[in-house]
Amino acid sequence: MKWMVASDLHGSAAVCEQLLAAYDREGAERLLLLGDLLYHGPRNPLPEGYDPKRCCELLNECRDEILCVRGNCDAEVDQMVLEFPIMAEYLLLQLGKRTVFATHGHVWYPEHPPLLAPGGILLTGHTHHAACDVFPDFLYLNPGSPSLPKGSEHRGYLVLEEDKVTFKELNGTVYCAHPLV
Repeated sequence: MKWMVASDLHGSAAVCEQLLAAYDREGAERLLLLGDLLYHGPRNPLPEGYDPKRCCELLNECRDEILCVRGNCDAEVDQMVLEFPIMAEYLLLQLGKRTVFATHGHVWYPEHPPLLAPGGILLTGHTHHAACDVFPDFLYLNPGSPSLPKGSEHRGYLVLEEDKVTFKELNGTVYCAHPLV
């Protein structure tokens, strides 16, 4: 299994186009989006290429390959224009023998984790900071935000496979890799 994971597009059609091009390059089986797809939120500036309507069109073209959870900026009206489910608060996925708890990150996060079996993975977005942190009972992963990274963060995504996680810039350049043992 190979998943490409991204979060916090915040309506940037320019970033959405780059992300979908990266998804094609990666040859991943699914694109997992961790919320905040269309709206930029009241605390964020408008991202480059802000065009939620175009974002919808682009994402709807690959709707059959997308898994998604709801972010704190996502609303019922967004579900009316997107042709794939976005309203789930979390998804439980199997990655080999590991359970992956995928959520946006505004309800569950490392300091307030869900119940996970030892060795599980907590996968969130929300903070706009990429992260790969080992906790006593779980691994925490966050792809950051390709459209509104915080500070000098990378603009990218992560690729999650059974034996490793790889963090990449939108152009495909690897900036961090971590084995999953």
